[in-house]
Amino acid sequence: MESLLFLFLAASIAGFIDTLAGGGGLITVPALILTGIPPHVALGTNKLQSSIGSGTATLMMFRKGRVSWPHVKNLMLAAFIGSLLGTIAVQFINAAVLSFVVPSVLVIIALYFLFSPQLSEVERHPVLSDNLYCRLLVPIIGWYDGMFGPGTGSFFALAGVSLRGQGLIDATVVAKTLNFSTNIASLMVFLIAGKVVWLYGFTMMAGQFLGAFGGSHCLLRINPRYLRMLVVTMCLAMLARYAYSTGWLG
Repeated sequence: MESLLFLFLAASIAGFIDTLAGGGGLITVPALILTGIPPHVALGTNKLQSSIGSGTATLMMFRKGRVSWPHVKNLMLAAFIGSLLGTIAVQFINAAVLSFVVPSVLVIIALYFLFSPQLSEVERHPVLSDNLYCRLLVPIIGWYDGMFGPGTGSFFALAGVSLRGQGLIDATVVAKTLNFSTNIASLMVFLIAGKVVWLYGFTMMAGQFLGAFGGSHCLLRINPRYLRMLVVTMCLAMLARYAYSTGWLG
C-alpha cells in the first residue's frame, strides 16, 4: 500500500511538471526503481503509464488540426521501428548491469535537462534533409526511448528546432506524436516479455491524470526554468536514495 501511495504521488508530481516543462520520466523511472522491482520491469511499467499521456496529447493534436497524418506518418513509423529495436535490445542486457546503467543514464539526462538551452520559436533554414532526419535521426532517438526513455520528447523537440528549422511550438507538436509512437512500440515488447506491473501502472496513470489536470491550470503562471530545477533535484534525490539502498554509497 505504501508503494502504491508513493507511486501515485510521484506520478502526480511528474504529470504536473511534465505538462509545464517536460521531464516527467526523470521522476517516474527512479520512483519505480525505488520500489525494488527489477530495472526491466521498471522501464516496462513506466511505458504503460506514459503511453496514456502521450496518446492523449497526440489525439488532441490531431483533433485540433495542429498536425496532419500525411505529415508525420513516415516519421512515426521510423520512430516506432527505432523504439522497437531499442526495447528488444534492452531485454538482453543483464539486470545487474541495467541496475547500474539506468541510474547512470538518468543522471546524464537530468544534467542535460538542467543545462540545455532555451529553444527558439523563430523558424530557420533546415540543417538536415527530410530523408536523413527521418531515416537516421528519428530512429536513433526512438532507439534511445526503447532502451531508457526519459527526455525523449525533449530530444525530438530539440532536433526539430535545431536541425529541421522548426519553431518551438511546431517541433513540440510533432514531438508528441513521435513520442507516442515510441511509447507504443516499446510497450508492446515489454507486454510480450511480461515485464509490466499492472497495478503500479494503473495507479500511476491516475496520478498522471491528476497532475496533468493541475498543471494545465498553472501553465502560464510558473517559470519553466524553476520547474526544470525541481525535476532535476527530485530525480537526483531519488537516485541518491537508490544508490544508498543498494550500497553504492557505502
